[in-house]
Amino acid sequence: MPKRGYHHGNLRQALVDAALELIESRGPTGFTLSEAAKQAGVTPAAVYRHFDGREDLIAEAARQGYEIFADLMDFAYQSGQPSALKAFEATGRAYLAFARKYPGHYIAMFESGISVNRTPELAAVAGRANAVLERAATDLSKHIPDDRRPPASMFSAHIWAMSHGVVELFARNSPGRASPFPPDDLLETGIGIYLRGLGLIRPDE
Repeated sequence: MPKRGYHHGNLRQALVDAALELIESRGPTGFTLSEAAKQAGVTPAAVYRHFDGREDLIAEAARQGYEIFADLMDFAYQSGQPSALKAFEATGRAYLAFARKYPGHYIAMFESGISVNRTPELAAVAGRANAVLERAATDLSKHIPDDRRPPASMFSAHIWAMSHGVVELFARNSPGRASPFPPDDLLETGIGIYLRGLGLIRPDE
């Protein structure tokens, strides 16, 4: 079998790509570094030139996932402009879209037990993703009277939690969980109920 990592000159990325495939098929604890090396077509010893252990490899997969995630969130936010409401709703939908399109990255980011503070680089890009949603919340909360306005960080955390819950319970084939409604509809109506409660959507919208 040819050494794919050596052949294309990017062994580190070949190992990350291999890890993502294994994470998606077996979970973040369901493979060894040796198996990741075999998947990438290199020797186990070659892994340690780039990663100290499996958690370091998963952390890099998570970091790359957050880069993609932050870009998608930012694109969604920009696509909804100049409407603060549409921009905010778009960032919520982007969460669900990311989980569907990049399941390996999603698992590395949110289900592996790897802290976002494991490395400064991981913390920075995770913060960038969160900042997009918080910026959208800040824009939208300007329409709420001061005495009813929640902090933007709380506002964004509510939507993040709602999005994450829909993904975990209904969009990732959780055993024993089923919904008569598509995940997209659950998220959209959930966000709608939340925003109506804040007075940002009229009851008949």
